[in-house]
Amino acid sequence: MTLDLPLIWAVVIATAVLLYVLLDGFDLGIGILFPFAASPQERDVMMETIAPVWDGNETWLVLGGGGLFAAFPFAYATLMPALYLPIILMLLALILRGVAFEFRHHGRVRGKAFWTAAFAGGSLVATLAQGLVLGGFIQGVKLNGLAFGGGPFDWLTPYSVLVAVGLAAGYALLGAAWLVWRTEGELQARARRWSWTATAAVAALLALVSLATLFVHPRVAARWGFGDGALELTTLLPLLPIPLAGLGGLVLAAFGLRRGHHATPLLGAYVVFLSGFVGLAVGFFPHIVPYDMTFRQAANADNALGLMLVGVGILLPVILGYTVWVYWLFRGKVTAGASYH
Repeated sequence: MTLDLPLIWAVVIATAVLLYVLLDGFDLGIGILFPFAASPQERDVMMETIAPVWDGNETWLVLGGGGLFAAFPFAYATLMPALYLPIILMLLALILRGVAFEFRHHGRVRGKAFWTAAFAGGSLVATLAQGLVLGGFIQGVKLNGLAFGGGPFDWLTPYSVLVAVGLAAGYALLGAAWLVWRTEGELQARARRWSWTATAAVAALLALVSLATLFVHPRVAARWGFGDGALELTTLLPLLPIPLAGLGGLVLAAFGLRRGHHATPLLGAYVVFLSGFVGLAVGFFPHIVPYDMTFRQAANADNALGLMLVGVGILLPVILGYTVWVYWLFRGKVTAGASYH
């Protein structure tokens, strides 16, 4: 594989998507867990744990989507009509969630209840929409040359629904593990119970999604050594560390919960997501539009990619720098009465 501008941009966009999932995943998970809090005061603490960082976490979504549009315009022009409805649903839910986040803090009793429901609902809908996008992407996009050749609801299948539910469980695990790390007392104890439930749900759904993915497209099965109905150990064995890493992440999260650790469950959840991300990439790379358009076929001209890379080379360290700084600045436990606003 030659290291060239299209490959560099593919790595940049993949990294942005991964960071978005890891960082925005836990604050979407907080919203999913909102209905299970014991009181409005607990919900206040839950929101304060993410208040300094939630908005910045979505920077990575902008970088991933904007980078796809600029660096791989043919892929963008194909994927958008294929996944238009769930993407619009996701964006509307994220807008509702963002408005609810700010309005809930200043609302009165009835208004606060409404914005609490809006924040929880927006978080869940945005997560499910992301799962539908992911499922629709993995199962493949019908092409007519370099244009989308399918229907507006091709993404809506039992497989994509299964992926959406699995992603919701995964984000709930991230959110619960985040609360274990950042809170204390009764809320932390409650978050540990949520984490146990979410860990079990993720284990079951991850196994189901992994199995279903082998049947979603023959190229995926062949990539993992299950092509033509026969098991090819020479293909499977080098890839086994990827699912084993996911299993190890679940074990690490459970170990941390059992031993009363604060940060270990979140670390284990991150390992699970990283394993899943790498496993999916193995299934369709080098296709950026599975399974008929590679990232080089979809790439912009080299002079455009080179010019944009200069800008990214300047901005990316700044984004990483302020992200690390904000997380460091607002580290530590969040207690009742603390307020970022």
